[in-house]
Amino acid sequence: MTARALVLTIVYCLPTTLFAQQVPDTAFRPLLQRPAYAVGTGPVILIDEGHSNLKTSTGGYFPFAELLRRDGYIVRGSPGFVTAETIRGASVLVSASAREPFNDAEVSLLQDWVKAGGAILLIVDHPPGSRADAFGTPLRNVIEAARNLADAFGIRLRNAAARDPRRTPSGRLVFRRSDGTLVNHAITRGIDSVATFGGSSFQLEVPGEPLLVFGPGVYAYPQRNEPNPLPLQGNFQGAVLQFGKGRVAAFAEAAMFSAQLSGPSRSPMGMNAPIAGQNAAFLLNLLHWLVGPL
Repeated sequence: MTARALVLTIVYCLPTTLFAQQVPDTAFRPLLQRPAYAVGTGPVILIDEGHSNLKTSTGGYFPFAELLRRDGYIVRGSPGFVTAETIRGASVLVSASAREPFNDAEVSLLQDWVKAGGAILLIVDHPPGSRADAFGTPLRNVIEAARNLADAFGIRLRNAAARDPRRTPSGRLVFRRSDGTLVNHAITRGIDSVATFGGSSFQLEVPGEPLLVFGPGVYAYPQRNEPNPLPLQGNFQGAVLQFGKGRVAAFAEAAMFSAQLSGPSRSPMGMNAPIAGQNAAFLLNLLHWLVGPL
């Protein structure tokens, strides 16, 4: 199978104690009226598990993987470095929460792969809230780990949390078609709103098409309790672009594409949250766009 799409998902590292409170919602099974492919006959989706990933097909992105399998995709884990052999026959490579950077050879390979007909989805989240976890172990910033790959595709990541101080500390945001923060596109067809759960922001240094655009009241906080946050209105939390014959989609939040149970009360966080009722459909539209025209 000819490579069609590269999905790179990169998520900021949170303190260990917070991750311990979030577990995948393995019972999450949204209704699929018309799967894109018969089960096990769709394009191959590789989930990167070779860069000290926090999100894997059997861990935090289990609901992501299962949703795609139900839509007919073939989903596999991809341990080790990215090589021509590992991506041969694949349509999509998903790298979620990579805490180790892609090396120069991998970046060059992936650029060529996308130019030949693939695409990138780069998803970034917020930076760690502290320099070390409760045990003194340094926390690795996945945005810094992703920067060389993002730069290769004209995506300028902002190493700062995005937050609307008027809202609860949960950081949840809803992008709506009605106010223009959810932009009209083939990927947003049939979608009225998309919820995110914190995250960060980015800008494009190449021509692209925005999908999720911050409205007024959202700010970037490079440090915790930053007294002079930067306004983010007009910056992106989701966008797509063409790269050679391939496609790139970038998002600045990761929980939106998973389904988690958070904290002692096991509150839904992600596609399973009440405010995120259309996130699963949005994700499927995104994958359909990456592997071919809708």
